[in-house]
Amino acid sequence: MNAFAQLRAARKARRIPQLLLGLMGYGAAVMLLVQSGLGAASWNVLTEGTAKSLDISFGWATNLISLLVLIAWIPLRELPGLGTLLNVAIVGFTADATATVLPDPQGPLAEIGYLALGLVALAFFDALYLGAQFGSGPRDGIMTGLVRLTRLPVALVRTGIEVAVACAGWLLGGTVGVGTVLIALCMGPLVGCFLPRVAVRLPADCAPHGTPADREKTVAAPQRPAVR
Repeated sequence: MNAFAQLRAARKARRIPQLLLGLMGYGAAVMLLVQSGLGAASWNVLTEGTAKSLDISFGWATNLISLLVLIAWIPLRELPGLGTLLNVAIVGFTADATATVLPDPQGPLAEIGYLALGLVALAFFDALYLGAQFGSGPRDGIMTGLVRLTRLPVALVRTGIEVAVACAGWLLGGTVGVGTVLIALCMGPLVGCFLPRVAVRLPADCAPHGTPADREKTVAAPQRPAVR
């Protein structure tokens, strides 16, 4: 669905709050992982490595990577939507807001707790905002595009992306910790588990290729999601 089709699609009373909650929760989960001190997510490793290699700030590196990732959407035929724009606007703001109220973990057990909670929360809220079917963020668009084109499971595609990005970031000088490895290996299976359970079902006539005969059915978002 393009942006207009996403806005016209049914069940907005559930989809819009789900989108906002998912993005805010995602930002908070990112900061939980950062505060754990045990290793950041793969994309943050790549951002750090890019910043060091190009001698630019972390923020400028984030913007540069987002731009390059959005360009990569073109061959994948991904379409931006409301979720794409709000992802950029909300996730970083929520992460910064969380940092102001989240206490530093005291001791190894607290650090492990932050890492475990952050990992599960990151996967859940990632699936939650994707399941609202308002389009994916720049980085998740790579996942959904590859899932659609390759017909491979979400878990396999997501894990491959996480590992590749973490390795690229490490080669560029980014910091990799045990948490980075754990996130890279677990995010795919966790998102693949959560996504079918939280994805909003839309009438078949909301699908881009729906036919009149299909309109008596509903489109469930499976592991190969209908999110576009």
